[in-house]
Amino acid sequence: MFETITYEVKNNVAWITLNRPDKLNAFIRQLNLEIQKAIKESSRNEEVRAIVITGEGRAFCSGQDLSEVDESMDHGEVLRNNYGPMVKEIEQCEKPVIAAVNGVAAGAGFSLALACDFRLVSEKASFVQAFVHVGLVPDSGNLYYLSNIVGYAKALELAVFGEKIKATDAEKLGLVTKIITVDEWQEETAAFAERIASMPTKAIGLMKRLLKGSADLSFNEYLEKEACAQRIAGRTEDHREGVTAFMEKRKPAFHGK
Repeated sequence: MFETITYEVKNNVAWITLNRPDKLNAFIRQLNLEIQKAIKESSRNEEVRAIVITGEGRAFCSGQDLSEVDESMDHGEVLRNNYGPMVKEIEQCEKPVIAAVNGVAAGAGFSLALACDFRLVSEKASFVQAFVHVGLVPDSGNLYYLSNIVGYAKALELAVFGEKIKATDAEKLGLVTKIITVDEWQEETAAFAERIASMPTKAIGLMKRLLKGSADLSFNEYLEKEACAQRIAGRTEDHREGVTAFMEKRKPAFHGK
C-alpha cells in the first residue's frame, strides 16, 4: 500500500512512520502524497482516535530531498501540488495529530512537525529553519504555524538565522509538548498517544475547530460558533458517558462517538 512510509493502527492510534532512513526521511513527491493519503485514511477510519507521525532511524525529517531539485523547477508549483495538499490534510483533520520528533526536523520537516497538534520531542532531537541556507523562504505553512506559537519577532529571527534549535530551547519557546529521554522514547510516546486516543475524540475535534477559527471572528461571532460546537458535543455518546460516570463516581470510558 505504501512505499515511503509504514502505516499501522494499534490501540486506536494510527502510526505513520516516514521510512527513508538512508536519506534522513527527506521528502520526495511520493512521500508527500503517501502522508496525505495516510492522514485521509486515518480521518475516515472510526477505529483511529489519534494519529502519530514519526521518522524511522535517526531523523524525523530532513526536509526536501535536494537530489530532486533542479534549476528548471517551479518551486511554487511544487508547493501547490506536493506540500500544500499534505499540510492541508493535517490542518483539516479533526482527530488529534501528534508529531513524535525522534531526531532532526529540518526545513519542511520542521513545517511538518509544526502542522501537528502536539510535539513529543526526543532529548536528542533538534529543529532547523534550513530554508535561508539555500536562499528560500520557509514553506509548507511553516511561518503561519510558527508565528502563532512564538510570535512575529521570534519567528522572523528563527527564519532569518536558521540556527539549530535544541530540544530544551524549543521547549522554552513553547514548541514542545513534552521532552522524552532516549531510553523512554517508545514507551512514553505510545503512552501519550494512547492517552489522547482514550479521550472524547469528537470534543477534541470541536476544540481544534474553535481554536483555528477564532482569530477571524468577533467575540460575538465566536460565542455563536462556540454554542454550535457545544450543541454538537452535547449530543455525543461520550458526553452522556462522561455525565453518567461523574454521577456514578467512576472514570469515564469514552469511545470517540
